[in-house]
Amino acid sequence: MAFDANRPDLTLGVIGTGAMGRGIVQVAAAGGMRVMMTDSRAGAAQEAREFVEKMILRAAEKGSMTKDDAAAAVNRVSVVGGPADMKPCHIVVEAIVENLEAKQQLFAQLEDTVSPDCILATNTSSLSVTTIASKLKTPQRFAGLHFFNPVPLMRLVEVIEGLRTEDWVTEALMVVGKRMTREPVRLKDAPGFLVNQVGRGFTLEASHLVYEGISNFADVDRVMRDVGGFRMGPFELMELTGLDVTHPASELIYHQFFQEPRYRPNLIMRSRYEAGVLGRKSKRGFYDYDAEMKAIVPPETPAPKTRPEAVWVSAAEPRGQATLLELLKKLGTAVESGAKPSGKALILVTPVGEDATTCAVEQGLDPRRTVAVDTLFPLAKRRTVMGTPLTDPSYRDAAHGLLAADGVPVTVCRDSPGFIAQRIVAMIVNIGCSIAQSRTAEPADIDKAVTLGLNYPNGPFKFGDVLGADRVYRVLSSMYRIYGDPRYRPTIWMTRRARLGVSLLTPEP
Repeated sequence: MAFDANRPDLTLGVIGTGAMGRGIVQVAAAGGMRVMMTDSRAGAAQEAREFVEKMILRAAEKGSMTKDDAAAAVNRVSVVGGPADMKPCHIVVEAIVENLEAKQQLFAQLEDTVSPDCILATNTSSLSVTTIASKLKTPQRFAGLHFFNPVPLMRLVEVIEGLRTEDWVTEALMVVGKRMTREPVRLKDAPGFLVNQVGRGFTLEASHLVYEGISNFADVDRVMRDVGGFRMGPFELMELTGLDVTHPASELIYHQFFQEPRYRPNLIMRSRYEAGVLGRKSKRGFYDYDAEMKAIVPPETPAPKTRPEAVWVSAAEPRGQATLLELLKKLGTAVESGAKPSGKALILVTPVGEDATTCAVEQGLDPRRTVAVDTLFPLAKRRTVMGTPLTDPSYRDAAHGLLAADGVPVTVCRDSPGFIAQRIVAMIVNIGCSIAQSRTAEPADIDKAVTLGLNYPNGPFKFGDVLGADRVYRVLSSMYRIYGDPRYRPTIWMTRRARLGVSLLTPEP
């Protein structure tokens, strides 16, 4: 069907004028489109229009647009009485409550109101686009147009094709997204779409490792900021969004994927959700808050003053050994060069995906003197170490003190395959590969969506290529072997590229 998404008189309808709806109105009007808006609550649409006008005029004051362009944008926005008044629209976007029956009833009404070539779109964040469209007489013109909050600041928009959506619809919405100055990414309908799927790797794996007693909320956040390069740690993020948003979405994605283990939630999140301990909005969450609503973060344990009598570094991981030897040289530490450690030496191992116990047992090392150091990530801002259950505290403290000698903080966690950062980042990469394998979206689009929608330092594939696909594969394989949990099984997309020694971005013909 011929649909001109660039036409100057393109009219967009927005139903539902809460935070998401008014944001969509703002970027559409600024993008040169006429906008008709309505809400079921009396007066809500007019309130939203006044808010949008204020935001557009403020943008002009800041120099983001001219005063004339701002005035023209404001004049393109009008409030109408209800869905029945959307007949002139070329596209109608729904941004109402996340309720399947309510959405289906609304679109059934719209289908009998608008013209046959009007595109119908949903801004749902959790419901299946295909399922919403299943009751329509013309599901071919229905798609998802998923924005992120706050819409004017978040540049990403996901354009989601349902099972029966025709190409002209998604092609038109891609153009409309660009007119709104968003970065559109095209994908097929899937639980959690793209961004919300990948986000589970960050929050769920962090929750799993705290549930297992490996670390605490504050230390996980510190490691993921300083070691992983994330702007916020996973628990800081959940404090901000609220567990009343994060946990139900996690459970929904898990069940929509027929209990796929990669998306399995745990009791850390559920118990807090059920107790109403939701984060900042409840003034208590993974952290407590002071009177000014600043998180009360437990202070880090100071680095011990003790140092080891001697140090020996395992050669089982040559790249890890080289990285650690370089650091120890900078710290002015002499390292034993023998094939085996002396009787009193601190034994340092550099596992990729394994725990300190596995290293000690399989390498025939004394578990009482063995401490593992994470060398998969840069050691410039923070270092992570762990011992075996038998590691003598004096050796653990000596390793801590030694590695913190230059003022760089050290996080000590309990024994775990993959430490902290290895585990979480590997899950992010694996979920990204799963999305590519299912052909939900292209690898480059997955990376773009994740960096724009989640503000991660890298997308899944860039992370995999920076760390090395072979090493990320080893992290997952080792965790799968040690835990026996299918949550950690590497995707076939990753497995093939790791074995072939090529980039995770490598497409298939």
